[in-house]
Amino acid sequence: MPQEMLEAFNQYFEMVPALSDDLKNEVYKLRFQVYCKETEFEDPLKHQSGFEYDEFDDQSIHYLIRHRKTNSYAATTRLILPNKKDLDRPFPAELHSTIDNTEALKDVPRSQLAEISRFCVSKDFKQRKYDKIDSLTGIQEESIKLITEDEKRTFPHITIALIACQIIMSEKHDIHYWFGVVEPALLRFLSALGIQVTSIGPIIDYHGKRKPGIVKISALLDGIVQKNPPLWRMLTNDGEFGLYL
Repeated sequence: MPQEMLEAFNQYFEMVPALSDDLKNEVYKLRFQVYCKETEFEDPLKHQSGFEYDEFDDQSIHYLIRHRKTNSYAATTRLILPNKKDLDRPFPAELHSTIDNTEALKDVPRSQLAEISRFCVSKDFKQRKYDKIDSLTGIQEESIKLITEDEKRTFPHITIALIACQIIMSEKHDIHYWFGVVEPALLRFLSALGIQVTSIGPIIDYHGKRKPGIVKISALLDGIVQKNPPLWRMLTNDGEFGLYL
């Protein structure tokens, strides 16, 4: 690889914590675009404000991926934190899945367990190298011309950057385990990177076909550091996030 993925990503994109109300609104607008318009997983009539959010957002922290040249947001994800007042409050994965691998969960402290959720990339930043780029959401026509072939080659790194955002959020909140309901295609992508997700239940139909799983973050990084150092650097910002090391 002529340029390692961390440098390539940082040249064109930025990971942005959605700490302000304005940035959270950007999260909800992008989710509306992806979940209500692009995939139609959510009913847009239930989100006539143009924002997609639910009852778990007050219990969540959020990140955005910003495209530097156009100042548009390409992707977002959230981490649903454990409810400190009620650690037994179910996560969405528990509400919408059948959890039959209880052995994988028996030694997991719920105070250190969170759920990766609303993991999404705008279709405009999923383009292949030679695909035509249509009008990007929130990007003016003249801005589209600013996206170079080199930038388009970094688009697959956005998914990896969203995982890196989850590691940042997890470290800040002492989270060591992730719940999630994951698309089979994403599971294959993660497996190809050396990231193994432990299955905890059968495939369900929830925003499409998905499978519930759990990941121990330290094991994820331990498995990657020897096999794929560039990926480890991307996920830890070159070792900056040391909680799991």
